[in-house]
Amino acid sequence: MRISTVAVSLAMSLASALVGAAAPAPAAVAAAALPAYDHILVVVEENHSYSEVVGNSSAPYITSLASGGANMTQSFAVTHPSEPNYLALFSGSTQGLTDDSCPHTYSAENLGHQLINSGQTFKGYSESMPSDGYTGCTSGQYARKHNPWVDFSNVPSSSNLRFADFPTDYTTLPKISFVVPNLCDDMHDCGVSTGDTWLKNNLGAYASWATTHNSLLVVTFDEDDRSASNRIPTVFYGAHVATGSYPEHITHYTVLRTLESLTGLGCVANSCSVSPISDIWN
Repeated sequence: MRISTVAVSLAMSLASALVGAAAPAPAAVAAAALPAYDHILVVVEENHSYSEVVGNSSAPYITSLASGGANMTQSFAVTHPSEPNYLALFSGSTQGLTDDSCPHTYSAENLGHQLINSGQTFKGYSESMPSDGYTGCTSGQYARKHNPWVDFSNVPSSSNLRFADFPTDYTTLPKISFVVPNLCDDMHDCGVSTGDTWLKNNLGAYASWATTHNSLLVVTFDEDDRSASNRIPTVFYGAHVATGSYPEHITHYTVLRTLESLTGLGCVANSCSVSPISDIWN
C-alpha cells in the first residue's frame, strides 16, 4: 500500500508539473499576436469606394499592395463628409462635427497625444502645406480639414509638418506617422490613377523597405463617393502581415484601436467599443 500511495503521489506531482509547464504557452501565443513595430505609416486617401480602387485598372499599385498584404474587404468609414472621418480615425470621435468647416480646436485625447505622452513619437506630414506648424484652413491644394492633428491643442506644432519634410532615411521616422496627400494627389480633385501613381512614386520605396525593416504601411480612405454604403479600401502592408483578404467588418475606430494596440496604448473614445484587428499578423 505504501508503494502504491507513493506512486500515486509521484504521478500526481508529474501531472501537475506537466500542466504547469504547458500553462505559459497560451500567454506566449497571445504576446506574439501583435507585432512590436519600429515604424508605422498611415496614408489617408479621399472619396472612393472599395470597388473603385482595389482591383480597378486605374489603381494597379494599391491593388498590388492589397494582393501582397492584408486586404480588409469590409472596411467602412464612420460618416460623411470628410472632416469628421479624419477626426474619428485620429481621436476615436467625430467631436460632434457634421461638416467640413474650419477652423476647430479640440482638447480631447487623440493618437498623437497618446503617443507623445507615453514617450513615443508622432508626426503628421501634409502635402502642399505652406509651412511647418501652419494653422490656416486652406493654401493652394492643401486643406486643413484633412489634417486632424492640427485641430488638437495637446499635439505640438512640431508634429505638424510638410510632406517635403518626410525623411528619405526611414529609420528616422517616428513610431507612427500620417501622410495626407494634397487635394489632387489624394484623389479628391483628381482621378484614382493620379493618386495611385503618387502613392507609388512617393511612398513605394517605404512600402518595400517596411517589409524587411519591422515596419508597417496602412493605406485607407476617409469615405467613399456615397455610392457604396461608405465601404472603403483599407490595406495593411509590410513586415509580419499575413497576405490575404479579410472579411471582418471594421471602421476607422477599428483602425485606430489597432494602431493603439500595436504601440501599447490604451483605447480612446469610440475605439474602446471595438477590438483591434488580430488575425492579419504572422
